[in-house]
Amino acid sequence: MGDARSSGNDASAGTASFVHRIRVGWADCDPARIAYTGRIPYFALEAIDAWWQHRIGNDWFSLNIDRNLGTPFARLEMDFRFHVTPRAPLECTVHLTRLGETSIGFAVDGHQAGRLCFQGKFVCVFVVADRHEKTAIPADIRAIAEPFLSAPPA
Repeated sequence: MGDARSSGNDASAGTASFVHRIRVGWADCDPARIAYTGRIPYFALEAIDAWWQHRIGNDWFSLNIDRNLGTPFARLEMDFRFHVTPRAPLECTVHLTRLGETSIGFAVDGHQAGRLCFQGKFVCVFVVADRHEKTAIPADIRAIAEPFLSAPPA
């Protein structure tokens, strides 16, 4: 995830939430001239991957390749509030909402031009990547992540 369309801008330094800005392009749109529905979860996952890189120091690629640690999704829930277009940057705010024994939860809110476009809830399970076996959250990741734990947004 992450490409030239993404911005590393973090308007959330020092706060529990993390903001990832995405440039929505023409190629992201359907014939209705709004972002294709399937792109919306992609944008949210891109923001979560950026959260991992910014907050933990490892994106999903390096977690899998360098640490043999995967975080496949066990749950994905999204509510669409307003259409997304290429007219303004999409600001995806990522909140860490849960740290279980083997799972981690996120909420992502997508805003454009001050308007709420989508809300999502996501749960990932930690696994040993090459065996796909559930494992506990590593202590170093837990220690880094805990200060960013917040209540789910309303």
